[in-house]
Amino acid sequence: MTMKIHHAPNTRSVRTVWLFEELGLPYDIQFHKLGDPEMRSPEYRKIHPMGRVPALEDGDVTILESGAIVEYVLSKYGEGRMRPKPDSADFAGYLQWLHYAEGMIMPPVNIIVVETILLPPDRRNDVNVNRATKLLGQMLSAVNTHMEGREFLAGDFSGADIMTGHACTVARRLGADVSDKPNVEAYIERLNARPAMKAAWAATV
Repeated sequence: MTMKIHHAPNTRSVRTVWLFEELGLPYDIQFHKLGDPEMRSPEYRKIHPMGRVPALEDGDVTILESGAIVEYVLSKYGEGRMRPKPDSADFAGYLQWLHYAEGMIMPPVNIIVVETILLPPDRRNDVNVNRATKLLGQMLSAVNTHMEGREFLAGDFSGADIMTGHACTVARRLGADVSDKPNVEAYIERLNARPAMKAAWAATV
């Protein structure tokens, strides 16, 4: 049975499509539009109680949250790909960078999105934007330091790159200045040159 990815453009659900493209797994996309009443309908809330994306339907299993989806898919269908073995020297780093996206990069990104895109101009707060922008720079600086001499976050390309690599890409798209972070800039370019990443962006617009 082909798994179904619930997706809305310009959201974290791009990560799920990218993951499937990297693994060569078949999938169906159910497109949604942020703010559409359909996403708050009782029918969709049976799939995602919060009315959000992503959501992955795999037969009788429905799993939410992009990081959980990455771990689920790699564990069940990855066949050892894109994840270091627990006894690998890269395993601890893999876990750290897998979760770094949501723990460190996306919180300030979320504030910037709310304050510059979602809220009407009369309700926006420049103090919040400036604070979040400064924090985002610090989070990306840690990535820049770690990426010195590295091609990917934890050895070979992995689920950690799906998560934190996408977060870095989103940050730059929102205007984060990475001109003083050459390792991050090169990392983003390297990821976005991958055929699977290109296919994911093309499939999710």
